[in-house]
Amino acid sequence: QVQLVESGGGLVQAGGSLRLSCAASGRTFSNYGMGWFRQAPGKEREFVVGINWSGSNTYYVDSVEGRFTISRDNAKNTVYLQMNSLKPEDTAVYYCAAALGRYYRIKRVPQNYDYWGQGTQVTVSS
Repeated sequence: QVQLVESGGGLVQAGGSLRLSCAASGRTFSNYGMGWFRQAPGKEREFVVGINWSGSNTYYVDSVEGRFTISRDNAKNTVYLQMNSLKPEDTAVYYCAAALGRYYRIKRVPQNYDYWGQGTQVTVSS
């Protein structure tokens, strides 16, 4: 079992920044690729960004590339999401997820992730 706990969400004005953290416990963190997903009201959960087990590969959806940055610290069992230039359309509950395997490729389908956090709310006001 892997337990994931997100933190860092909140209310911010458009153009502002937030940094989300996801702390993992329970298993060897470096055995997992990590992803951030988000779900807005009335919409399906969508992939936002992922990072492989070593941090050598990342993948961003077009809507956040250049504004969001994912990173991980395997010594601290934590993955981060730095979000800059936030827009109202970034408003959602953000979830981190863990996918078992030391793969280079980033998984982007929710069903391919094994563990999920409880989510943290990000609200961007216009």
